[in-house]
Amino acid sequence: MARVRRVKERSMRSADRLFAILAAAALGGCATVSLDAPPVAPPPAAAAAPAPAPAAPPAPPAVDPAAQRAFDEARRQLVAGRGDLAQRGFEALTRSHPDLPGPHANLGLMARQAGRLDEAAQALETATRLGPKQPAYWNQLGITYRQQGRFAQAREAYERALDADADYAPAVLNLGILHDLYLGNAAQALGLYERYLSLVPGGDAEVNKWVIDLKNRKPAPVAANQKEPR
Repeated sequence: MARVRRVKERSMRSADRLFAILAAAALGGCATVSLDAPPVAPPPAAAAAPAPAPAAPPAPPAVDPAAQRAFDEARRQLVAGRGDLAQRGFEALTRSHPDLPGPHANLGLMARQAGRLDEAAQALETATRLGPKQPAYWNQLGITYRQQGRFAQAREAYERALDADADYAPAVLNLGILHDLYLGNAAQALGLYERYLSLVPGGDAEVNKWVIDLKNRKPAPVAANQKEPR
């Protein structure tokens, strides 16, 4: 069990770093933090009989082209390793366009990378307030809370990510790891790991090992003086 725990901790640290880099550096994709893009809806399941086409959702408000250019420039600076210039660019956007969640999210990820967890949490909280339907923001906030030891809040953040998108695999996995390693809920963790595997094309060999470990794990012994529930 100790070996498995170390593997999971190492995996989570690596994933945190990777998500921070991707989220701060790119606009599109499920593992990225965008300027102000709505989440992409999953394709509908095939139906036995044709159903009426649903009404198209309202189009999101257009992003100011100048803000988009400024965001892209801050992103380029970050990719080039000029973090100070990138941070200034994102900060300027939070002042000129305070209603856009993306710059706040990227600042939060940069702060977390630098070990400033309180600052990271505040920025990501702002991002989730401005973009509550973006599962990536909630997932990254959950990671930050978990690093702070705020496990109940991490759980809530991951669950909010799944409220926004029930099939958002990173939050499913992170919630499973939280239940497994920090909340001591093996049954919930097992279900979440299996759910995660069902969402990942091609599977995940490491998570498969975690599932086997949980299925083979013996329950903790009951203390001799502990009464059975009635």
